[in-house]
Amino acid sequence: MRASDTSRLALQSIWRYPLRTAMLLLAIAIGVAAVVLLTAVGEGARRYVTGEFAALGTHLLVVLPGKTETAGAGAAGMLIGETARDLTLDDASAILRSGRIAKVAPVVVGSGNASWRQRQREITVLGTTAEMLDIQHWRMQLGQFLPQADLDVASPVCVLGEVVRREFFDNATPLGEWLRIGDTRCRVIGVLAQAGVTGPFDTDEIVIMPVASAQALFNAAGVFRILAEAISRESMPSAQRDIIAIVKARHQGEEDITVVTQDAVLSTFDTIFGMITTALGGIAAVSLIVAGVLIMNVMLVAVTQRTKEIGLLKALGAKQKQILLLFITEAVYLSVFGALLGLILGNAGTALMRTVFPSVDFAAPVWAMAAAVAIAVGSGLVFGILPASHAARLDPVQALAGR
Repeated sequence: MRASDTSRLALQSIWRYPLRTAMLLLAIAIGVAAVVLLTAVGEGARRYVTGEFAALGTHLLVVLPGKTETAGAGAAGMLIGETARDLTLDDASAILRSGRIAKVAPVVVGSGNASWRQRQREITVLGTTAEMLDIQHWRMQLGQFLPQADLDVASPVCVLGEVVRREFFDNATPLGEWLRIGDTRCRVIGVLAQAGVTGPFDTDEIVIMPVASAQALFNAAGVFRILAEAISRESMPSAQRDIIAIVKARHQGEEDITVVTQDAVLSTFDTIFGMITTALGGIAAVSLIVAGVLIMNVMLVAVTQRTKEIGLLKALGAKQKQILLLFITEAVYLSVFGALLGLILGNAGTALMRTVFPSVDFAAPVWAMAAAVAIAVGSGLVFGILPASHAARLDPVQALAGR
């Protein structure tokens, strides 16, 4: 029996039992589609988060108060930043003296009760400088951003996020109006263009004021973070060393800050979401093993149904290994067809998710799709061996008699 004959007989057997074939194809397709969809979710989340952080710019350095070792291990320490010494506006000014630093924007963050006429709400207040607009790549919808001024100058001006503007002023122009935040009044000079969450800030839900004004509002002597932009990507390692050296000299020789580069942040998120995506794919791949067991059970039933056919093939001279190859070929065909159907369903589901959630770029990694197909075919091959071996060992005389 030639290879073409084996292939033809295997395909004929598949088409001869449409209900059995449909059940097997559906089981395999569901497993492959699950791998595609779950890894697409993980990859979409990775792209969304890294894209949001990338919006901060490729030359960004974030200066955090406290060493990672003293503030707690890993990311927790960087986020908490516990330290006995605050970063100050003077530290920010000193950092700007480095020839490798183009812009510096100290940040003070707090919340307060804002009011205008009879309307009031709790808002997030961001204190910073004029350089923040370029560092964060924000755009203005109305008016202007914070004016250029010395860091320690507290000007009674503010810039609103789009949601804050709409909730306080509806469709009226807020420029020139006075907004009260706690015990402080500030004149609205601009409105940011709607952008949602960019980096760590939801720009639509904040009020921005000069950093010195925010310090006075929250009675804060230090700053929450200092954002620094290097002059080029190549200069980032040197800029990082300059920042550490400058602040160390100002803090009596104590290195009590952590400088995080944008690449480090992106690399961390890539690693985390890569592991999540792999785990999701592994969980979904278990269903392909279950589909392989189903193939084995159905093929064992098929051997019983096709006992006379096997006996006839043996009587015509088919050897044991040819019968073995016939059933294995059938199992592989079922796995391949089911995997292809699963890829179609999975990618169709991914396209539907992109339509429903256009802000997230859902896309299954190529390795996940290839692995799903490989596992499906491998399961069909492995679990098809037992029924194929059983068929190959049948005695031709008893098989022709249907026993």
